[in-house]
Amino acid sequence: MAYIKVNNDKVTPDIAKKLIDLCPFNAFEYTDMYLSINASCKICKMCVKKGPDGVCELVESVKPCVDKTKYKGIAVYVEQRNNVAHPVSWELIGKAKELSKVTQEPVYAIVIGSDVKHMVEEALAYGVDRVFAYEHEAYRDFDVQVYTNVVEQFFKTHQNNVILFGSTPQGRSFAPRIAARLKTGLTADCTMLDIKPDGDLLQIRPAFGGNIMAKINTPNHRPQLATIRYKMFNLPEKVSPFGQVSYEETHAINHARKTKLIQTTDKPKVKDISEAEVIIAVGRAFRKEKDLELIQPLVQKLNAEVACTRPLIENGWFDAKHQIGLSGRTVKPKLIINLGISGAVQYIEGMKEAELIISVNQDEHNKLFDISHYSIVGNIYDVLPELNKLIDQIWKVNA
Repeated sequence: MAYIKVNNDKVTPDIAKKLIDLCPFNAFEYTDMYLSINASCKICKMCVKKGPDGVCELVESVKPCVDKTKYKGIAVYVEQRNNVAHPVSWELIGKAKELSKVTQEPVYAIVIGSDVKHMVEEALAYGVDRVFAYEHEAYRDFDVQVYTNVVEQFFKTHQNNVILFGSTPQGRSFAPRIAARLKTGLTADCTMLDIKPDGDLLQIRPAFGGNIMAKINTPNHRPQLATIRYKMFNLPEKVSPFGQVSYEETHAINHARKTKLIQTTDKPKVKDISEAEVIIAVGRAFRKEKDLELIQPLVQKLNAEVACTRPLIENGWFDAKHQIGLSGRTVKPKLIINLGISGAVQYIEGMKEAELIISVNQDEHNKLFDISHYSIVGNIYDVLPELNKLIDQIWKVNA
């Protein structure tokens, strides 16, 4: 990062006053015959261009130079609980295989646990080139400190280019620790990934409240880290395994824990809209909570799950687990019917991969219509009764 340097050997009281008057951000301070620049400086370079010659100069920071040819391999951390892998890991392997076609580098899986054989076999079935397995009793339960030590050892040994994590509660706590340990960057909650032929990963995610899609890369650091949400990418097809397996040495890895696990209590399982095949999603066009009764015929006939947008969570009508969007769940159902939803970017990013999208809204310019397979322009209070009649007719024909 560039900064402004003041050559105080050339500063006089008159020069200090000129620079203080010149700066539009009040960034200069003159104390005890010493001129300094405070945090208000925006590096506008006004003092360099229009100030007294030679007093202020722009210093460009030297960017670290990385030999990108030394780093090869797109690795996916296989998240597991009770030695059962989270499906997001396999989705990320599918995406890693797509990216590897551009860079012609291998796809790796990092498997950490106390009994990893079946997870290793599953990773191979999804077509990875190599599985790095770390098996030890100390890895039975996830501990962020111990697992960080493992991934640090993996990178120092194998010098890979990219490591991908699921944007799950575990991944969101784990990936930042890895980034800090390896002194590299991390982009969280990516919605898309791309890669350049030289191996630079393009990490794409909404920014500024969803008003822009930011493309973030870290060309001067390795490895490149990103977390990606569940259901963002398609599950790859299984293949005849061809990859290699490396059971890595663990004796040199520090297994000391700062916390002791005494007991675990599993939450009761509840239906997750991320797994639903049919979803009826409702938005702020519903004026009263009682009006949600209008969707019940659709819900029952289609055996659908009900989801919503953020305003209805804030109204207290739904539990947060029913919210679709970047601050809620990402879904990929066979059918989603959007009723009275404004079409904010945050919502669209959470459901755009659905196989069939039907949207109802009275605004003919609604952004959801751009991605919908069928769009109905109209007030939900007029359209819903007709939809219910249509479903009843279809139901009777198929009965």
